[in-house]
Amino acid sequence: EKIIANGLVEMGVLTGDLDGIIEAQLPAVFMPHGLGHNLGLDTHDVGGYPKGATRATRPGLKSLRNVRELKEGMVLTVEPGCYFIESEIKNALKDPAKAKNIKA
Repeated sequence: EKIIANGLVEMGVLTGDLDGIIEAQLPAVFMPHGLGHNLGLDTHDVGGYPKGATRATRPGLKSLRNVRELKEGMVLTVEPGCYFIESEIKNALKDPAKAKNIKA
């Protein structure tokens, strides 16, 4: 979150201090997906949530596809990305806590 938030500040998309931007959950507006997934028998192996694991509910974390402890030999993808999705940005601009940090 800090890396993408810092990049968006440097590009002039966001303004303000990083802690405030993260507290307002703005990185999730531009990165609404998980970071990756396990690779296994299927391209999108579902093994990232073992029995009893709890999914995060916070924007930016709720799309994570893996909460298990990684062990030697496990393989997963890393899919970073910054997306400018008009509907996500419009929704963020309606929220005063987010809108104050977006240069529209």
